[in-house]
Order: sequence, then structure tokens, then C-alpha cells
Amino acid sequence: MDQSPPLVFYDIASGPPVRTYAPNPWKTRLALNFKTANYQTRWVELPEITSIRQELGAAPVRTLPDGSPFYTLPIIKNPSTGEVIGDSFEIALYLDKLLPSAPPLFPPSTVGLQKAFNTQVDAIFTNHVLLSTHGMPLNPANAHITQKTWMDRFGAKSWDDFAAALGELATVYGLTEGVWLEGERPCYADLIVGGWLGMLKETTPEWRDVRTWHGGFLGRLDEALGRYAVVR
Repeated sequence: MDQSPPLVFYDIASGPPVRTYAPNPWKTRLALNFKTANYQTRWVELPEITSIRQELGAAPVRTLPDGSPFYTLPIIKNPSTGEVIGDSFEIALYLDKLLPSAPPLFPPSTVGLQKAFNTQVDAIFTNHVLLSTHGMPLNPANAHITQKTWMDRFGAKSWDDFAAALGELATVYGLTEGVWLEGERPCYADLIVGGWLGMLKETTPEWRDVRTWHGGFLGRLDEALGRYAVVR
């Protein structure tokens, strides 16, 4: 049995009861569970994220429109080696190397393709994220700070625009049979989408409609990912 100390997963704390709601931490949580990693969650309040990243030596991986750094999560730290990884895609790559006996997040020769897919999916959802921020389970003590940051970073769209944008994703998922992007088995690309679905489920009642759009492909994917959505 592996006696190594658990990985430490830094996730954004919601208001009580504390749970995962942000898309990139969801991607990492799904990946950790997919790889059956031994880990524990450290919940971080939004105003503390900058200091935590700086304390851990994790450089910011996002910027605001004015070019200033945007400090966010996830981060994982490996206490056995001291390694700190502060980007959800890089964390997924790291988990495949750390846990090679578990099913791969990146089948051979797919890293570049999945990186491009990640960029495209993030763009679709980020361009419409303000549609769901009214339901974010923020801590009331610091919600005003977060809301101002979002207004600075994101632009508003309509639900009709969002439905049209998701049509592109539905077309890609329709190229193979089955619920997964590649047909028979999941890969990290499915978890990328799943991270955003986790946010929608937590933040907007419109999820009931979104899950049925374009033949219900997102609803089916969300149900299939349920086995990896354990919060611990």
C-alpha cells in the first residue's frame, strides 16, 4: 500500500456549506478522482488566493484585460517531492505521470489536441459566464470583491448566443457513438467540459434547460461523469 502523504488540492471555498463550484477546480477534482489519487482538499477563501499562490511559489496563469495578474485556483502540492502545479491542464499532465497505472487522461499523441480543445471549450463558456454568476455560492463576507473582478474580466452575452456556441461542441461530440468525446472511454477532454457543467449545475436554474439542448448531450455527459464528481 502507498504510504505517501496525500496530495494537497487547493480549491476555492464557496459560502456554507463549502463545496466545489468553480470550473477549473472542478476539472482538477474530476481528474484526481478519475486517477484514483490519494488527496485531500484545502479550501481557500477567494481573498486569500493571491497570498496562497505567492506563498507556494505558484505564478499566476491568467491575466485581467488590463494585463495585470489574475490569481486563481486550482493548485496541487505533492508533499513527498515539494512539487507545486498551479494550472488545471498542467495538473492533469502531472497526474498521468505520477499515476501511470491508472487509466490515462491523455491517450498517446493527444496532448496537443486536448490542449486546443481546452482552449476552445474555455472560450465558449467564459464568453457566457456572466449568465450564471448571479447564482454563484459565494461567501457573503467577500462576495463584492469577486463580483467586481468578474465584471472587469468577462463580457455579458445572451442565452441564445450560448446555445448557438454549444452547438459547435455538440457537433464534435456527435462524431462518435457513445457519451464520451472519443466514444468508448473518457479522456481529459470530457473532464474539461465536465468542469464547466459542474459550475452551471451549482449556479444557475437554467441548467435544467441547458442539459437538454442539442439532443441532451451535455446531460448525458454530466450523468456519466457523476462517478468522478466526489468531493472530499
